[in-house]
Formats: sequence, structure tokens, C-alpha cells
Amino acid sequence: MSDTIKTVPSSDIESNTTSSALPTTDASDTATLLIKCKDQAGIVQAVSEFIHRYGANIITLDQYSTAHEGGQYFMRLEFALAGLSEIIDNFEVSFGHTVAKRHNMDWRLHNNAIKTKVGILVSKFDHALLDLLWRHQRGLLDCEITCVVSNHPDLRQAVKNFGIKFHHVAVNKNNKEQAEEQIHKLMEGNDLLVLARYMQILSPDFVKRWPMQVINIHHSFLPAFVGADPYRQAYDKGVKLIGATAHYVTAELDQGPIIEQDVHRVTHRQGVTELRAIGRDIERNVLARAVNWHVQNRVIVAGNKTVVFN
Repeated sequence: MSDTIKTVPSSDIESNTTSSALPTTDASDTATLLIKCKDQAGIVQAVSEFIHRYGANIITLDQYSTAHEGGQYFMRLEFALAGLSEIIDNFEVSFGHTVAKRHNMDWRLHNNAIKTKVGILVSKFDHALLDLLWRHQRGLLDCEITCVVSNHPDLRQAVKNFGIKFHHVAVNKNNKEQAEEQIHKLMEGNDLLVLARYMQILSPDFVKRWPMQVINIHHSFLPAFVGADPYRQAYDKGVKLIGATAHYVTAELDQGPIIEQDVHRVTHRQGVTELRAIGRDIERNVLARAVNWHVQNRVIVAGNKTVVFN
């Protein structure tokens, strides 16, 4: 087992969080380290000692350990070090050859001074897109939105009003492969793609190029009502809760690891149109949270699940 976590009394995962009392420096001197490995003794000590040898200060340390399913261990550690950008390459190589190799870690290090580059795909529904653009403009979404690609031209001016590039790539049953290739080229250089109600199913070949780098907002509380028109499906079933799900996109439709979900209580008096209106509010908030957690390096994928350090 890990240094501090032994068992999980009432759920699959137990957590432990520590935070430094010292003030943080600006983002140019901070980095985030994400770790996934087999649960074992000495992980926290090994990582902490390595950080200390570089003279860095740990700002936050969040950790989770599963009590079964092989006993996996997850850590998110944020640290500050003056002049970090000048030595981060050496830091990364050294950590990989020592601590990570010794504990067989799946890990990544992110320099917080470098903003995540995000591209957005959308069709005609604008609520999720405009919410992301507004949050980005107000400094509430810490990333760089590089462009918006749509299979319809309708939202061109709305996107340009935010000073973001807009590209129209028409998609039909005869040109899907060519359209996806064009989209891929437009999105090259981005770290994340967001499907803000993009009403096209991405091919397995496209998804393979962006492993766990595409976030979708699905307008239902998955795994219920996968596929098209979930609000109609929910109405026909007479459900009392409707919801939305943000998840990573995989080759299997609407089956990728879930990042965030939310619900709203409804009654038999509300028709499909009202369910859709309620649902759109849920969708935009759920998607914004998921994207924000991803760009802040708070998500670790574990099989078909996620560990989210929120």
C-alpha cells in the first residue's frame, strides 16, 4: 500500500489532500505532476524527496488509492520553483530515470506557464460553445482557444465577435473522410478538442489520432439514452431526472470515460421542448467544468473511468 492510504471504508476510492501554507509564485514558476501506478510503499516519500532536492516547494498534493481492482495509486502534485522554465527539461528527464522508473509510473509533467491549446467543434446549437467562449474571455477558463470548426456556417459571426478564428467544414455522407482530414489539419497543434454539441459521429480513425484528447458533451445522464434525441427518449420513458454527461471520446459511441455529470428534477408536466431547454443549462455547466478540470491537469484516466482531483 502507499504511504498514507490503507483501505477504503465505504467506497472504491479514498483520498488524502495536503497543501502548503507558503504563498505560491506565479504560473511561470509552477508545474503540475500527475502520477498513476501500482499502489506500493514509499511513493509519497520518493516524490517529495525528489522535489525537495531541487529546492522546490509543494503547493498541493492530492492522492487516491483503490482498495481493490489491483490497488492503483493516483497523485496530483503542484509545486513551485524559481526559474523552473530554465531547468524543467532536466527535471523531467531526471524524474523519469529515477523515481518514475523505480515505481513503474505512468506519469506526465506540465509546465503551468504553458496554456493548453483548445480547438472546438460545433454544429448549430450555440449554448455550450458561447458559454465556453464567454468563460474564456472573462478569464474563467485558463487555456488558449485557437479556433472553432463547424459543419454549418451559422455561428461564424458569433465566434468572430470573441476574436476567435472560425472555419466551416461541410460534412455529408459522401465526404466524411475528406472532411475529417481537413478538420484534423485545422486542429493540429492543439492539445484538446471539445465537441460543444458537434452533431457528427467521429470515425474511429479520427479518434485514434486524438487519444483521450477529445471531450464531448452528451445531452443525457449516461449510460441512459445513448445516441440521438435523448430528451425525446427521456420524455417517452417518463423519467423524473434529466442530465448531461461530459466524457472523453472513444471509438465506441458515448462510452468513453466520464469526467463530469449533473441532473435536474423534472415532472410529467414538462414536454420535450421544456426538457431540452432545461437540459441546455445543464450541458453548458457540465462541459465547462470538464474542460476546466482537463486544462488544469486534474483528470487521470484509469481504464474506462476517471479520477478527478477537483
